[in-house]
Amino acid sequence: MSSAKTSTTIPDENIIQNLLQTGSARRRGEEELFSRYSYFIKEGIHKYSLTQEDAFDAYSDTILSAIGKIAMGSFEGRASLKTYLYQIFHNKCVDLIRKNSTNKNTVNKTQEVTDMIFHLSDASKSIVQQLIDRADWDLLKRKLNEIGQNCKELLMLSADGYSDKEIVEVMTYKTADVVKTTRLRCLEKLRQLYKHNP
Repeated sequence: MSSAKTSTTIPDENIIQNLLQTGSARRRGEEELFSRYSYFIKEGIHKYSLTQEDAFDAYSDTILSAIGKIAMGSFEGRASLKTYLYQIFHNKCVDLIRKNSTNKNTVNKTQEVTDMIFHLSDASKSIVQQLIDRADWDLLKRKLNEIGQNCKELLMLSADGYSDKEIVEVMTYKTADVVKTTRLRCLEKLRQLYKHNP
């Protein structure tokens, strides 16, 4: 495992405290956590032979999972934050390797979707696939309205085939990485709405 640059970063405890807050403090914690360990992506490419896209998806999923667990208070701090994250990341990479080797043995079938074609990361496809399988477009549209205008707009642009770089320009996000992470967070919100209020 590579070593992170720690000269100008805030302590792990501060990140954790921010993630336990709401609003701008939490957002700062999320951004700091995401950027601090982003070198894991290169690790995923070199150590696990993943594509850059898959390594990024594994890392994004890791961060979202960790944020959720920390916010719920289930991170007990028995290991360092870095060790905790790396264990999650390792598991995500192994899952992707298994998934990719399974997918090579199956024939990919394209599926027409009348007014929503999602071009999303592998981690997001399962959520969207569930929605497509249910074929309840009215319900999907209602849920999209419930997750907020920004999330709705971002997901609709993704559905229309806009790349993360194009969405940066349309919605004035800072980087394509921020778009991807925000999209994953929006999809998680959507998934939770379906889970708690189907």
